[in-house]
Amino acid sequence: MQRDLTRRGARERLTAERPARRALGGAHGNARLTSLAGAILIVLLAVEGATIPTIHRLLSVHIFVGMLLLGPVVLKLASTGYRFMRYYGRSRDYVELGPPVPLMRFLVAPVLVLSTLTLFGSGVALLAVPHRGLILGLHKASFIVWFAAMSVHVLAHATRAGRSLLTELAARRSDGRVYRVLLAALAIGIGLATALLTYPLANPWLHGVMR
Repeated sequence: MQRDLTRRGARERLTAERPARRALGGAHGNARLTSLAGAILIVLLAVEGATIPTIHRLLSVHIFVGMLLLGPVVLKLASTGYRFMRYYGRSRDYVELGPPVPLMRFLVAPVLVLSTLTLFGSGVALLAVPHRGLILGLHKASFIVWFAAMSVHVLAHATRAGRSLLTELAARRSDGRVYRVLLAALAIGIGLATALLTYPLANPWLHGVMR
């Protein structure tokens, strides 16, 4: 009797989850959203990286793109964080998708997340309170750590992410695709609005007026 009730409860939970999985795409939809956010970040980060060799001449672009990146960065962290919670929460479709490679999960991912938060957090702090000092040094040091971790992350996931994006583009119908595109557009929109609203704060850096 108890076993039948347990099985019935499991079936009811699975039935209740199916509409949400169809609407959002489940674990595979989350993976595709992560890949989409990653592709957006690669493009924007390439632009940001191109400003570094001539940072004094392209500082305005560096600051603007850096703030624009905040939206897509939050989306990427949110999608990977959601997968983490669902996997360790033993959600069936996330468990079936499998865990990341142990090296990436236990070493590269924590370093990448912490260095990302430090890099962008220090960047925002420098814009809010312009000065050359400890925070600027932290910003530069965190970039070195972040770049190393990000390079390993991209190399490890590039093939899978590329396949995921190609599948998304090739499929006539893909559960949750509309929501994923809307989330990506919203992330870019929030980043753009943040960049536009905070750009006036860059004046001390652009005109050399700072402590």
